[in-house]
Amino acid sequence: MLWLLLFTPLVGCALCAALHFAALRARRAGSSEQAPRTLAGVIACAAMALALALSLHCWWTLAQGAQELELESSVWNWIDAGSFHVELSLVVDHLSSVMLLVITGVGFLIHVYSLGYMKHDPGFAKFFAYLNLFVFAMLILVLSSSLLGLFVGWEGVGLCSFLLIGFWYEKGWPAEAAQKAFVVNRVGDACFLLGSFLLLRLFGTLDLSDIAGANFHQLDGRSAEITLAALLLFGGACGKSAQFPLFTWLPDAMAGPTPVSALIHAATMVTAGVYLVLRLNPLFAAAPTVLFVIGVVGALTALIGASTALLQRDIKKVLAYSTVSQLGYMFLGLSAGAWAAALFHLVTHAFFKGLLFLGSGSVIHGMHDEQDMYKMGGLRKEMPRTFLTFFAGAAALSGLPLLSGFFSKDEILDKNFALGGFHWLLWGVGIASAALTAFYTWRMVALTFFGNARYDHHHVHPHESPAVMTVPLMILALLSLVGGALNLPHVLQDMGLLERWLEPVTRAGDELLARGAEHGVAPHHLADSSEWLLLGFGAALALFFAHRGYHAYKHGPERDETLRAGAPELARFLEGAWQIDRAYHERIVLPLRSGSEVLSRRIDQGGIDAAVNGAGRLTALLGGRLRVLNDGQVKHYALWMGAGAAALSLLWVVL
Repeated sequence: MLWLLLFTPLVGCALCAALHFAALRARRAGSSEQAPRTLAGVIACAAMALALALSLHCWWTLAQGAQELELESSVWNWIDAGSFHVELSLVVDHLSSVMLLVITGVGFLIHVYSLGYMKHDPGFAKFFAYLNLFVFAMLILVLSSSLLGLFVGWEGVGLCSFLLIGFWYEKGWPAEAAQKAFVVNRVGDACFLLGSFLLLRLFGTLDLSDIAGANFHQLDGRSAEITLAALLLFGGACGKSAQFPLFTWLPDAMAGPTPVSALIHAATMVTAGVYLVLRLNPLFAAAPTVLFVIGVVGALTALIGASTALLQRDIKKVLAYSTVSQLGYMFLGLSAGAWAAALFHLVTHAFFKGLLFLGSGSVIHGMHDEQDMYKMGGLRKEMPRTFLTFFAGAAALSGLPLLSGFFSKDEILDKNFALGGFHWLLWGVGIASAALTAFYTWRMVALTFFGNARYDHHHVHPHESPAVMTVPLMILALLSLVGGALNLPHVLQDMGLLERWLEPVTRAGDELLARGAEHGVAPHHLADSSEWLLLGFGAALALFFAHRGYHAYKHGPERDETLRAGAPELARFLEGAWQIDRAYHERIVLPLRSGSEVLSRRIDQGGIDAAVNGAGRLTALLGGRLRVLNDGQVKHYALWMGAGAAALSLLWVVL
């Protein structure tokens, strides 16, 4: 069953690729037949539907069994070298079952949505082949029993991300964005490999269950190596999950089609780093210094992403920086040892951010590819279904009371508040980021759907998207509204459903945190009164800033223009993501480019090319001079042969 689950999307990819080539041949033959393209979408969606059904079956099997139950299928020893063994096996436990449902469930809805969004694209079948291939790679990442297999999936989703971001490579800038994503992720991947090598040295294995189940107390003398390994793996997570300082690729990745943004950069691939830390939670619990670093990086990333989204004009850029910020929240939860809270926010984020990306795609589709919110306005009347579903997603993202985002954010912030000390500062940064999130979310809603229309009525005629696009929006909207029930606060439920479900995976990490309470990171629970106060404070904060964001922009973007005129430096600072990307370009990219040009001119052209060309010219010159000796006169040949023999004889005598 597990292998069928894994290979179903791969078979779909192969069939869609074959149909793509069939469509190309038909196009070259002058045929207007659309059957191969249409069939590709059906096959890809059917593959995802089967994968979702198998994922649900895995979850149901675990739910009906013992708490410690795992589903495993081993085929053979992949690597067998001395004492080092890597099995080719798949495992589904309580953590991976949740990830499977997110990947296949949200992925299926996005595939269905893409039937309408990509309907007229000439690369329709190729697009679905790439989507299915991505899901296959993501399933490898989640199902693999070893760190090596996880890395294969890790690199696979990176490759598919490159292909999908640059899908419209003919435009030029999507190809550059894909290249940027690929290069930046290589930095994180190098850290991942180094961390894996160090774990192999420490434990003699790359099996995830063996590493997570190791007795870390017997390795006290090697705590520095454990810390370094955890830090390197977190470096890999920073690249894949777009954390500071490696987040700059994610906003540019919006160059790909909108379903790509929803699937890869909201619901699945960017959460791979969070999954890695959750999977190896005992390793990170044994390295409190790394948890401290994770907290600082997560809080800083959340603040950078939220503040940068405040002045963006592109609706997808707002959501991109919002994704960066929400990923920071997930790592903020991990730093507090709130493993279930981090996974809870991962799941709810997949619901409401997938919804918002698809909703923005519906707006772009109805606005004839317009993405500038300054050129929108008043669209709630033209796109009522898109508006209502987008409204639900915005409410969940901004943390309005009783919605999914409210409960998942609140749990992360409460865990940090309960730890006290330094985590109070992280809590403060998280609260500030939550306030900014509510403000920019309703700014986006106001600029897009309210106020007077700011588009050209002669060239743009907004219209509602077809049902194949709006039905997935409705399903995601429902999940965004009720998803908070997965893990209600302790004042409402002794232990949340997701926390109880994840307990077999996080038990070892919790025990290590409890024993290491002197390091300032240990499981704590707030008093009921304190938790009610924090819930009320979070609700009031979200409502206040959502109200401010909506009313500041319901009549148009004049407030932004006022800020740009009154504080241009601040506006440039925020719009440019704190100028971090610009600093990379000026201090790394440009010097490397200049250095490579100098090396190319002086070493390649002036050195290597000159030597090769010089050797050729010298040979031609010598050949030209010696050619005069070949005059066809036998007596001249005899003379030169005698002279040569005399010279050789003289040389023999002298030596």
